Amino acid sequence: MKEPISYKWSLGLWASIVTLLGASAAPVPVYFGTGGSETKGIYRASFDADTGKLSGATLAAQLGSPGFLAWGPDGSRLYAVGNLPAGPGVVGYKAQADGSLSLINSSTIGDGGAAHLAVHPSGRFLLTAQYGGGSVALFPLDEAGRLGSAEIIRHESASGIVPIRQDKPHPHWCGFSPDAAFALVPDLGMDAIIVYRVTLSDASPHIHFHGKIPSDPGAGPRHMRFSVDGKWIYLLNELALTVNTYAWSPVEGTAKLISSVPALATEVKDKEVANSAAEVLVHPSGRFVYSSNRGHDSVTVYQATPGTGDLKVVEVEPVRGALPRNINLDPSGRWLLAGGADSNTVSVFRVDESSGELRFQPKAVINVPGPICILFGR
Repeated sequence: MKEPISYKWSLGLWASIVTLLGASAAPVPVYFGTGGSETKGIYRASFDADTGKLSGATLAAQLGSPGFLAWGPDGSRLYAVGNLPAGPGVVGYKAQADGSLSLINSSTIGDGGAAHLAVHPSGRFLLTAQYGGGSVALFPLDEAGRLGSAEIIRHESASGIVPIRQDKPHPHWCGFSPDAAFALVPDLGMDAIIVYRVTLSDASPHIHFHGKIPSDPGAGPRHMRFSVDGKWIYLLNELALTVNTYAWSPVEGTAKLISSVPALATEVKDKEVANSAAEVLVHPSGRFVYSSNRGHDSVTVYQATPGTGDLKVVEVEPVRGALPRNINLDPSGRWLLAGGADSNTVSVFRVDESSGELRFQPKAVINVPGPICILFGR
Protein backbone atom coordinates (compact mmCIF):
# COMPACT_ATOMS: atom_id res chain seq x y z
CA MET A 1 0.00 0.00 0.00
CA LYS A 2 1.37 3.40 -0.97
CA GLU A 3 2.07 5.91 1.77
CA PRO A 4 0.15 9.22 1.43
CA ILE A 5 2.31 12.17 0.43
CA SER A 6 3.39 14.38 3.29
CA TYR A 7 1.75 17.74 3.93
CA LYS A 8 5.10 19.54 3.76
CA TRP A 9 6.02 17.84 0.46
CA SER A 10 2.64 18.64 -1.09
CA LEU A 11 3.02 22.35 -0.23
CA GLY A 12 6.41 22.45 -1.93
CA LEU A 13 5.14 20.63 -4.99
CA TRP A 14 2.15 22.94 -5.31
CA ALA A 15 4.37 26.02 -4.99
CA SER A 16 6.62 24.69 -7.77
CA ILE A 17 3.64 24.00 -10.00
CA VAL A 18 2.25 27.50 -9.43
CA THR A 19 5.68 28.98 -10.30
CA LEU A 20 5.84 27.01 -13.52
CA LEU A 21 2.26 27.81 -14.46
CA GLY A 22 2.83 31.46 -13.67
CA ALA A 23 5.26 31.76 -16.60
CA SER A 24 2.38 31.80 -19.10
CA ALA A 25 -0.24 29.11 -18.83
CA ALA A 26 -2.11 28.02 -21.93
CA PRO A 27 -5.90 28.35 -21.77
CA VAL A 28 -7.53 25.36 -20.07
CA PRO A 29 -10.81 23.86 -21.33
CA VAL A 30 -13.65 23.90 -18.80
CA TYR A 31 -16.73 21.70 -19.11
CA PHE A 32 -20.07 22.43 -17.50
CA GLY A 33 -22.62 19.82 -16.49
CA THR A 34 -26.07 21.39 -16.55
CA GLY A 35 -29.70 20.90 -15.55
CA GLY A 36 -33.04 22.59 -16.16
CA SER A 37 -35.33 23.35 -19.08
CA GLU A 38 -33.00 25.86 -20.76
CA THR A 39 -30.01 23.56 -21.16
CA LYS A 40 -29.17 21.34 -24.13
CA GLY A 41 -26.28 19.33 -22.70
CA ILE A 42 -22.61 19.68 -21.75
CA TYR A 43 -21.11 23.12 -22.40
CA ARG A 44 -17.49 24.10 -22.83
CA ALA A 45 -15.41 27.27 -22.40
CA SER A 46 -11.70 28.16 -22.18
CA PHE A 47 -10.15 29.52 -19.00
CA ASP A 48 -7.11 31.80 -18.95
CA ALA A 49 -5.23 31.18 -15.69
CA ASP A 50 -3.13 34.33 -16.21
CA THR A 51 -6.11 36.70 -16.31
CA GLY A 52 -8.86 34.63 -14.64
CA LYS A 53 -11.17 35.14 -17.61
CA LEU A 54 -13.50 32.65 -19.28
CA SER A 55 -14.43 32.59 -22.93
CA GLY A 56 -18.08 32.35 -23.89
CA ALA A 57 -19.61 28.90 -23.37
CA THR A 58 -20.61 26.74 -26.35
CA LEU A 59 -22.41 23.40 -26.55
CA ALA A 60 -19.91 20.49 -26.50
CA ALA A 61 -22.33 17.55 -26.50
CA GLN A 62 -26.10 17.21 -26.54
CA LEU A 63 -27.40 15.27 -23.53
CA GLY A 64 -30.42 15.57 -21.28
CA SER A 65 -29.57 16.84 -17.78
CA PRO A 66 -25.84 16.00 -17.64
CA GLY A 67 -25.70 16.91 -13.97
CA PHE A 68 -22.24 15.60 -13.06
CA LEU A 69 -19.05 14.97 -15.01
CA ALA A 70 -15.84 13.06 -14.23
CA TRP A 71 -12.54 12.31 -15.95
CA GLY A 72 -11.00 8.92 -16.50
CA PRO A 73 -7.51 8.55 -14.97
CA ASP A 74 -5.57 9.62 -18.09
CA GLY A 75 -7.68 12.74 -18.65
CA SER A 76 -8.66 11.78 -22.18
CA ARG A 77 -12.11 10.33 -21.44
CA LEU A 78 -14.97 12.24 -19.89
CA TYR A 79 -18.02 10.57 -18.35
CA ALA A 80 -21.37 12.21 -17.65
CA VAL A 81 -24.59 11.17 -15.98
CA GLY A 82 -27.69 12.13 -17.94
CA ASN A 83 -31.00 11.19 -19.47
CA LEU A 84 -30.83 8.69 -22.34
CA PRO A 85 -33.69 7.57 -24.63
CA ALA A 86 -33.87 4.31 -22.63
CA GLY A 87 -33.73 6.08 -19.24
CA PRO A 88 -31.16 7.67 -16.88
CA GLY A 89 -27.62 6.49 -17.50
CA VAL A 90 -23.96 7.31 -18.06
CA VAL A 91 -22.31 8.47 -21.28
CA GLY A 92 -18.62 8.22 -22.15
CA TYR A 93 -16.82 10.70 -24.41
CA LYS A 94 -13.34 11.00 -25.89
CA ALA A 95 -11.95 14.51 -25.36
CA GLN A 96 -10.25 15.75 -28.53
CA ALA A 97 -7.24 18.08 -28.71
CA ASP A 98 -9.50 21.02 -29.55
CA GLY A 99 -11.70 20.34 -26.50
CA SER A 100 -14.59 18.81 -28.45
CA LEU A 101 -16.20 15.57 -27.27
CA SER A 102 -16.81 12.47 -29.37
CA LEU A 103 -19.11 9.70 -28.17
CA ILE A 104 -17.64 6.41 -26.93
CA ASN A 105 -20.86 4.70 -25.77
CA SER A 106 -23.55 4.84 -23.10
CA SER A 107 -25.22 2.54 -20.58
CA THR A 108 -28.40 2.87 -18.51
CA ILE A 109 -28.42 2.71 -14.71
CA GLY A 110 -31.74 0.95 -14.17
CA ASP A 111 -32.44 2.60 -10.81
CA GLY A 112 -33.23 6.22 -11.54
CA GLY A 113 -30.93 9.17 -12.19
CA ALA A 114 -27.50 9.60 -10.63
CA ALA A 115 -26.51 12.56 -8.48
CA HIS A 116 -22.76 11.95 -8.78
CA LEU A 117 -20.15 9.73 -10.42
CA ALA A 118 -16.45 8.91 -10.04
CA VAL A 119 -13.98 6.83 -12.06
CA HIS A 120 -11.69 4.46 -10.15
CA PRO A 121 -7.97 5.36 -10.55
CA SER A 122 -7.38 1.98 -12.20
CA GLY A 123 -9.72 3.00 -15.02
CA ARG A 124 -11.46 -0.38 -14.79
CA PHE A 125 -14.81 0.87 -13.48
CA LEU A 126 -16.83 3.87 -12.40
CA LEU A 127 -19.45 4.39 -9.71
CA THR A 128 -22.64 6.44 -9.67
CA ALA A 129 -24.71 7.45 -6.64
CA GLN A 130 -28.50 7.38 -7.07
CA TYR A 131 -30.07 9.83 -4.62
CA GLY A 132 -33.65 8.84 -5.48
CA GLY A 133 -33.03 5.13 -5.96
CA GLY A 134 -31.01 4.77 -2.76
CA SER A 135 -28.26 2.84 -4.52
CA VAL A 136 -24.76 2.81 -5.95
CA ALA A 137 -24.17 1.50 -9.48
CA LEU A 138 -20.88 -0.02 -10.69
CA PHE A 139 -20.12 0.19 -14.41
CA PRO A 140 -17.15 -1.85 -15.69
CA LEU A 141 -14.94 -0.09 -18.24
CA ASP A 142 -12.93 -1.85 -20.96
CA GLU A 143 -9.54 -0.75 -22.29
CA ALA A 144 -11.19 1.59 -24.78
CA GLY A 145 -13.24 3.24 -22.01
CA ARG A 146 -16.53 1.66 -23.08
CA LEU A 147 -19.16 1.28 -20.39
CA GLY A 148 -20.54 -2.16 -19.54
CA SER A 149 -23.84 -3.01 -17.83
CA ALA A 150 -24.53 -1.60 -14.37
CA GLU A 151 -24.37 -3.65 -11.16
CA ILE A 152 -26.69 -2.16 -8.52
CA ILE A 153 -25.70 -2.09 -4.84
CA ARG A 154 -28.54 -0.93 -2.60
CA HIS A 155 -28.29 1.01 0.64
CA GLU A 156 -30.54 -0.11 3.47
CA SER A 157 -32.53 1.83 6.12
CA ALA A 158 -32.25 5.52 7.03
CA SER A 159 -32.00 7.66 10.15
CA GLY A 160 -35.51 9.15 9.76
CA ILE A 161 -34.53 12.16 11.88
CA VAL A 162 -35.44 14.83 9.32
CA PRO A 163 -38.90 14.13 7.83
CA ILE A 164 -39.05 13.51 4.06
CA ARG A 165 -35.29 14.11 3.57
CA GLN A 166 -34.26 11.11 5.68
CA ASP A 167 -37.14 8.69 5.23
CA LYS A 168 -34.94 6.41 3.09
CA PRO A 169 -31.31 6.13 1.93
CA HIS A 170 -30.03 8.92 -0.32
CA PRO A 171 -26.47 8.34 -1.61
CA HIS A 172 -25.21 11.72 -2.80
CA TRP A 173 -21.51 11.40 -3.73
CA CYS A 174 -19.01 8.67 -4.53
CA GLY A 175 -15.24 8.61 -4.58
CA PHE A 176 -12.17 6.66 -3.55
CA SER A 177 -9.56 6.63 -0.80
CA PRO A 178 -6.08 7.96 -1.69
CA ASP A 179 -4.75 4.41 -2.12
CA ALA A 180 -7.84 3.46 -4.20
CA ALA A 181 -8.50 0.47 -1.92
CA PHE A 182 -11.87 1.77 -0.69
CA ALA A 183 -14.91 3.47 -2.20
CA LEU A 184 -16.71 5.99 0.02
CA VAL A 185 -20.33 7.10 -0.41
CA PRO A 186 -21.88 9.79 1.82
CA ASP A 187 -25.58 9.00 2.30
CA LEU A 188 -27.82 11.92 3.28
CA GLY A 189 -30.64 9.67 4.46
CA MET A 190 -28.44 7.36 6.54
CA ASP A 191 -26.38 10.10 8.26
CA ALA A 192 -23.24 8.17 7.42
CA ILE A 193 -20.46 7.58 4.92
CA ILE A 194 -20.76 4.04 3.59
CA VAL A 195 -17.37 2.42 2.99
CA TYR A 196 -16.81 -0.33 0.41
CA ARG A 197 -13.68 -2.37 -0.17
CA VAL A 198 -12.59 -2.47 -3.82
CA THR A 199 -11.70 -5.82 -5.41
CA LEU A 200 -9.79 -5.79 -8.71
CA SER A 201 -8.23 -9.25 -8.71
CA ASP A 202 -11.23 -10.93 -10.36
CA ALA A 203 -12.03 -10.72 -14.06
CA SER A 204 -14.65 -8.12 -13.15
CA PRO A 205 -14.16 -5.36 -10.55
CA HIS A 206 -16.43 -5.34 -7.49
CA ILE A 207 -17.10 -3.36 -4.32
CA HIS A 208 -18.03 -5.03 -1.03
CA PHE A 209 -19.60 -3.43 2.04
CA HIS A 210 -16.92 -2.69 4.63
CA GLY A 211 -18.49 -0.39 7.22
CA LYS A 212 -20.07 2.94 8.13
CA ILE A 213 -18.59 6.23 9.28
CA PRO A 214 -21.36 8.04 11.21
CA SER A 215 -22.06 11.74 10.86
CA ASP A 216 -24.07 13.83 13.34
CA PRO A 217 -27.76 12.84 13.70
CA GLY A 218 -29.88 14.74 11.18
CA ALA A 219 -26.82 16.38 9.56
CA GLY A 220 -27.44 14.91 6.09
CA PRO A 221 -24.01 14.02 4.59
CA ARG A 222 -23.73 15.21 0.99
CA HIS A 223 -20.17 15.50 -0.40
CA MET A 224 -16.68 14.80 0.96
CA ARG A 225 -13.01 15.23 0.11
CA PHE A 226 -9.73 13.85 1.41
CA SER A 227 -7.00 16.21 2.53
CA VAL A 228 -3.96 16.53 0.26
CA ASP A 229 -1.86 14.34 2.57
CA GLY A 230 -4.63 11.71 2.81
CA LYS A 231 -4.87 11.90 6.61
CA TRP A 232 -8.23 13.65 6.92
CA ILE A 233 -11.73 13.43 5.50
CA TYR A 234 -13.73 16.64 5.18
CA LEU A 235 -17.43 15.72 5.09
CA LEU A 236 -19.95 18.37 4.09
CA ASN A 237 -23.37 18.00 5.72
CA GLU A 238 -26.15 19.45 3.58
CA LEU A 239 -28.89 19.81 6.20
CA ALA A 240 -26.73 20.99 9.12
CA LEU A 241 -24.45 23.18 6.93
CA THR A 242 -21.38 21.88 8.71
CA VAL A 243 -18.03 20.35 7.74
CA ASN A 244 -16.89 17.37 9.80
CA THR A 245 -13.20 16.49 10.00
CA TYR A 246 -12.33 12.80 10.42
CA ALA A 247 -8.95 11.13 10.94
CA TRP A 248 -8.75 8.46 8.23
CA SER A 249 -7.15 5.06 8.89
CA PRO A 250 -6.10 3.62 5.50
CA VAL A 251 -5.26 0.16 6.89
CA GLU A 252 -8.58 -0.40 8.68
CA GLY A 253 -10.71 1.65 6.27
CA THR A 254 -12.27 3.50 9.19
CA ALA A 255 -12.35 7.10 10.41
CA LYS A 256 -12.67 8.92 13.72
CA LEU A 257 -14.56 12.21 14.08
CA ILE A 258 -12.21 15.03 15.14
CA SER A 259 -14.30 18.19 14.87
CA SER A 260 -17.32 19.86 13.27
CA VAL A 261 -17.41 23.45 12.04
CA PRO A 262 -20.52 25.39 10.93
CA ALA A 263 -20.34 26.93 7.45
CA LEU A 264 -22.61 29.79 8.50
CA ALA A 265 -23.38 31.41 11.84
CA THR A 266 -26.52 29.94 13.44
CA GLU A 267 -28.53 33.15 13.10
CA VAL A 268 -27.62 33.34 9.40
CA LYS A 269 -28.32 29.66 8.70
CA ASP A 270 -31.72 29.73 10.40
CA LYS A 271 -32.84 32.95 8.72
CA GLU A 272 -33.66 31.23 5.42
CA VAL A 273 -35.35 27.82 5.14
CA ALA A 274 -33.68 27.32 1.76
CA ASN A 275 -30.14 27.42 3.20
CA SER A 276 -28.30 24.17 2.50
CA ALA A 277 -24.71 23.10 1.80
CA ALA A 278 -23.75 21.79 -1.64
CA GLU A 279 -20.03 21.32 -2.46
CA VAL A 280 -16.72 21.02 -0.60
CA LEU A 281 -13.20 21.48 -2.03
CA VAL A 282 -9.65 21.19 -0.74
CA HIS A 283 -7.07 23.63 -2.10
CA PRO A 284 -4.07 21.90 -3.76
CA SER A 285 -1.77 23.49 -1.14
CA GLY A 286 -3.74 21.66 1.57
CA ARG A 287 -4.03 24.90 3.55
CA PHE A 288 -7.60 25.89 2.64
CA VAL A 289 -11.04 24.28 2.32
CA TYR A 290 -14.12 25.75 0.61
CA SER A 291 -17.82 24.92 0.76
CA SER A 292 -20.80 26.41 -1.08
CA ASN A 293 -24.04 27.54 0.56
CA ARG A 294 -27.29 27.50 -1.39
CA GLY A 295 -29.98 29.94 -0.32
CA HIS A 296 -27.36 32.14 1.26
CA ASP A 297 -25.61 31.96 -2.15
CA SER A 298 -22.08 32.14 -0.82
CA VAL A 299 -18.80 30.28 -0.40
CA THR A 300 -17.30 29.68 3.04
CA VAL A 301 -13.50 29.79 3.25
CA TYR A 302 -11.74 27.72 5.92
CA GLN A 303 -8.10 27.57 6.94
CA ALA A 304 -6.88 24.05 7.73
CA THR A 305 -4.51 23.50 10.64
CA PRO A 306 -1.52 21.31 9.65
CA GLY A 307 -1.22 18.20 11.76
CA THR A 308 -4.74 18.29 13.19
CA GLY A 309 -7.11 18.74 10.23
CA ASP A 310 -9.10 21.31 12.23
CA LEU A 311 -10.85 24.03 10.23
CA LYS A 312 -11.38 27.70 11.00
CA VAL A 313 -13.79 29.91 9.05
CA VAL A 314 -12.02 33.02 7.75
CA GLU A 315 -14.52 34.36 5.19
CA VAL A 316 -18.02 33.93 3.75
CA GLU A 317 -18.01 35.35 0.22
CA PRO A 318 -21.17 35.99 -1.91
CA VAL A 319 -21.05 34.18 -5.26
CA ARG A 320 -22.87 36.99 -7.14
CA GLY A 321 -25.25 34.37 -8.50
CA ALA A 322 -28.11 32.14 -7.36
CA LEU A 323 -27.93 28.56 -6.01
CA PRO A 324 -24.23 27.56 -6.12
CA ARG A 325 -24.61 23.78 -6.37
CA ASN A 326 -21.03 23.44 -7.54
CA ILE A 327 -17.72 25.24 -7.16
CA ASN A 328 -14.27 24.23 -8.39
CA LEU A 329 -10.64 25.36 -8.29
CA ASP A 330 -8.55 25.68 -11.43
CA PRO A 331 -5.43 23.46 -11.73
CA SER A 332 -3.14 26.28 -10.56
CA GLY A 333 -5.17 26.83 -7.36
CA ARG A 334 -5.21 30.57 -8.04
CA TRP A 335 -8.86 30.79 -9.08
CA LEU A 336 -12.22 29.50 -7.86
CA LEU A 337 -15.26 29.23 -10.13
CA ALA A 338 -18.83 29.18 -8.79
CA GLY A 339 -21.83 28.05 -10.83
CA GLY A 340 -25.14 29.81 -10.23
CA ALA A 341 -27.66 27.12 -11.19
CA ASP A 342 -30.66 29.45 -10.94
CA SER A 343 -28.94 32.58 -12.30
CA ASN A 344 -27.39 30.78 -15.30
CA THR A 345 -24.00 32.26 -14.44
CA VAL A 346 -20.45 31.18 -13.68
CA SER A 347 -18.46 33.67 -11.59
CA VAL A 348 -14.70 33.79 -11.00
CA PHE A 349 -12.75 34.59 -7.81
CA ARG A 350 -9.05 35.14 -7.26
CA VAL A 351 -7.67 33.04 -4.38
CA ASP A 352 -5.40 34.90 -1.96
CA GLU A 353 -2.31 32.70 -1.66
CA SER A 354 -1.68 33.58 1.99
CA SER A 355 -5.20 33.53 3.48
CA GLY A 356 -7.26 31.56 0.96
CA GLU A 357 -9.81 34.38 0.84
CA LEU A 358 -11.67 35.12 -2.40
CA ARG A 359 -11.72 38.26 -4.53
CA PHE A 360 -14.58 38.58 -7.02
CA GLN A 361 -13.68 39.26 -10.68
CA PRO A 362 -16.71 41.17 -12.01
CA LYS A 363 -15.52 41.24 -15.64
CA ALA A 364 -15.05 37.46 -15.77
CA VAL A 365 -18.69 36.36 -15.27
CA ILE A 366 -20.18 34.34 -18.15
CA ASN A 367 -23.60 32.86 -18.88
CA VAL A 368 -24.11 29.08 -18.86
CA PRO A 369 -27.58 27.48 -18.79
CA GLY A 370 -28.17 25.84 -15.38
CA PRO A 371 -24.54 25.08 -14.42
CA ILE A 372 -24.42 22.39 -11.72
CA CYS A 373 -20.95 20.89 -12.35
CA ILE A 374 -17.66 22.58 -13.28
CA LEU A 375 -14.87 20.34 -14.57
CA PHE A 376 -11.47 21.63 -15.71
CA GLY A 377 -9.63 19.85 -18.51
CA ARG A 378 -6.67 17.66 -17.62
